[in-house]
Amino acid sequence: MFIFVLNFCYIACMMRIPEKIRLKNLELLIAEAGSAAKLAERVGTNSSYISQVRRQMRTKKGTPRGIGDDLAEKLERGMDKQEGWMDAPHRDEWEQSDIAGTEINAHLGPDIRSLCPVISWVQAGEWMEIAEGYQPQYGQELLPCPVSCSNDSYVLRVRGVSMEPKFHDGDLIFVDPHADAIHGKYVVVMIEDTAEATFKQLIVEEGRQYLKALNPEWPNRIIEVNQHARICGVVVFKGEMV
Repeated sequence: MFIFVLNFCYIACMMRIPEKIRLKNLELLIAEAGSAAKLAERVGTNSSYISQVRRQMRTKKGTPRGIGDDLAEKLERGMDKQEGWMDAPHRDEWEQSDIAGTEINAHLGPDIRSLCPVISWVQAGEWMEIAEGYQPQYGQELLPCPVSCSNDSYVLRVRGVSMEPKFHDGDLIFVDPHADAIHGKYVVVMIEDTAEATFKQLIVEEGRQYLKALNPEWPNRIIEVNQHARICGVVVFKGEMV
């Protein structure tokens, strides 16, 4: 039993070593390309995913994101490296780039909880159906949320003036579909027979729910939530345009 444990630990350790090599070599490629965004463009992948790999952000299963074989091959082909370059230790180049002794598998600081995709108001209405298998497209924005939120959270750009003066056109709102929708919260709601979701304050009185526009000049400021309305998420953070 003791020998089995030692062997298991040895195998696990050996499995981590190639990943550390790939991460260090990724830093070399980023420096060579000029930036992570330029590297992603050259190899045909998502710059946001490159960022997640560098920071080893965790997947929904709780495991850190790594450089799989497919990504390694893309990096090698896109940067004109020979096959297997990503798995070879390039110590001289590491030394020159001051990453030889760098511990790559860094942990996120407490201020950034997850990266959330910026989606459309149409997508917000059906997000819970597509979130599980959703893959950001190349160039799509992924923004860090500074507060606790679920992995299915997303970002919307506020449109119009119905929620002024608190929310302005162009502001970014981080929406968590798993947060509790309680009185006073700001919610994204999908109403049947409409193409897009809407954004209002939730008011609960005597067991009944209402949606309220904050702008005092907005027509029909308060409407009742009925069986044709579905709450798609709760706003947990706002980013203002400056």
